[in-house]
Amino acid sequence: MTVPACRLQPGQLTAETDIVWLLPIDTLDYVRESLDITKRRSGKPPYHGHGRLVGYANLHPSTRATRDSGRYDRRIFWLLPTDRSEDQDSPYTVGAPLEAVDPRTVRPGEPGRLSERAWGGPLPDGTATTAQGPACVNSSKFEGAAGTPSTSPAP
Repeated sequence: MTVPACRLQPGQLTAETDIVWLLPIDTLDYVRESLDITKRRSGKPPYHGHGRLVGYANLHPSTRATRDSGRYDRRIFWLLPTDRSEDQDSPYTVGAPLEAVDPRTVRPGEPGRLSERAWGGPLPDGTATTAQGPACVNSSKFEGAAGTPSTSPAP
């Protein structure tokens, strides 16, 4: 099961010790952030999703498994072939997927944040914020995969 970034809470990330990037993040406007269930506390987790894994969190060696199965919740960072950094014709030229965070805002134990760079322009009205900054877009104000404002007439 994957939890979108705007639903991640700092309490879910307290066991993180470091973030490992598998490629330079300076050219990435955003990455997708989610929790994954893994067998190990550290090291590169297996990734069986679409797209590619670009980063992950390592957990403290004393972290206990969170499930009866003996597995660990670990944060992963990934991209899909349709993401802005991967495709010139991306539907996210402006806007970003629900899981998107600016990789420059990622710290161990803290959810990543949506930034104007990640969004591709000024953040829209209705962007949820946290004490650290924008967290996620209020999806009820948007439609479509790209998170673009609805063009439907107002009722």
